[in-house]
Amino acid sequence: MNYLNLNPKNQQCLYYLENNLINLIKLYKNNNLPNKILLSGQKGIGKATLCYHLINFLFSQNEDYKYDLKNFKINNLNKSYKLVNNNSHTNLFTIKLLKDKKNIEISQIRSMIEYTNKSTFNYDKKVILINNAEYLNSNSLNSLLKVTEEPNENVFFIFIYNSSKKISKTLISRCLIFKIYLSFNESINVTNQIINDDLRNILNSDFVNYYYTPGRYVNLINFAKSNNIDLKNYTLKDFLFHLIENKYYKKNNFIKFNIYSFIELYFLKSFTNTEQKSHFISFYSNFIKKINNVNKFNLDYETLFMEFKHKVLNG
Repeated sequence: MNYLNLNPKNQQCLYYLENNLINLIKLYKNNNLPNKILLSGQKGIGKATLCYHLINFLFSQNEDYKYDLKNFKINNLNKSYKLVNNNSHTNLFTIKLLKDKKNIEISQIRSMIEYTNKSTFNYDKKVILINNAEYLNSNSLNSLLKVTEEPNENVFFIFIYNSSKKISKTLISRCLIFKIYLSFNESINVTNQIINDDLRNILNSDFVNYYYTPGRYVNLINFAKSNNIDLKNYTLKDFLFHLIENKYYKKNNFIKFNIYSFIELYFLKSFTNTEQKSHFISFYSNFIKKINNVNKFNLDYETLFMEFKHKVLNG
């Protein structure tokens, strides 16, 4: 079974974010690129892919097969591309939320600080790429802020931030912010290019006629493939019933983090088709409060999903 590759490091083509890259490169060429930039946007929209294209441009300028700015493409024969893919480029340090962790830990920041104090390869620029910046806790954030106050020359900090989450205002105030956005049609077109197919041939219109990022579309397709779910013939109601019945929210991270958005979408679609709108709004409001309490106080969410299945899906 072939799964679609979503690793941003491997995405050699850049779709619909070319203007963002051009603006970043212009700043760099004019010596105006700040050493702290923050890319803000929805999860799966392509922020990390954009970062790796900028990184390849920066690193490959004096190498063979340098970045193809005309076609916004990374050459797979380029030395820096290969090193980055192997996690062995000496001038790139990456930090992300580790599996099964709730926050980016201070030990990760300390390793980065130690790295920044070392000499760069050929005294070239260093890039510190911090993904999931919204998961910096107070300790890791404070440690990070200290090192970014007076960073070494040629050290660039790039932060990637999921705009649906909260992030430190202090960190935001120290960065040049780039807000990354795709329209509905652009998101569909990017996804079609990644999957080399028409999304509507794979997904029911319940899923397509809703603003979703390319990354989330592809993760949804990969999840369906791995569990033999035909999403072309599954309605959103069928899909939610299947997820809850088989408790995928306990064993699949994509579903764990996205089942609430599927539930919210179902409420939205149901609201437009019901005549008892006041009753529906009241039930929806109470249910959302329960969701927030489950997340806030780390309560038992299984009871909540069973209630949704019984009162809404079977109602």
